[in-house]
Amino acid sequence: MDTPARIKEESAAYLRALLNKNLRVTTTDNRMFWGTFRCTDYESNIVLQHTYEYRFPTVTSESLAAAAAAEGRRQEQQQQARQAGQEAATETDARPGPASAPDEKKTVRLDMTSRYLGLVVVPGKHIVKIEVEEFASQVRGRQPQQRRLLAKPPASTDAAGAGVGMGMGAVIG
Repeated sequence: MDTPARIKEESAAYLRALLNKNLRVTTTDNRMFWGTFRCTDYESNIVLQHTYEYRFPTVTSESLAAAAAAEGRRQEQQQQARQAGQEAATETDARPGPASAPDEKKTVRLDMTSRYLGLVVVPGKHIVKIEVEEFASQVRGRQPQQRRLLAKPPASTDAAGAGVGMGMGAVIG
């Protein structure tokens, strides 16, 4: 059975293991902050250093990009039809039929916008997800006890998350 003191000790050890690791923190407004974990507090606020903020494309920008892509495909098909029509007119043995190629479904790709922020505090009440950035080479060199420690965050001692600091469902991967 875990005592509150043991849970608090495990929580502190878990947070110490995360110090100076790169974290991806997703917030309620769909922003993602990527930076080096420096500290936290009892309200689950997180301080990140050398932080970049990434924003997902808005619905408006997605619809504008899709409309622009559809217009580009339409113009491309018209040009192909004109070229096919000119080629058919110059040939004496032209066969009647559709001049355009079959309609292809194309994907519109939008990148996330980013900016450098430096040192930031992410309020704990706005955090949705936390991910630790680790490479396979970092995991291989770690002691087995450290692997277990980072594999699962400790349970909270109370509803407020006292002694945890990351009691908002950390995703380790």
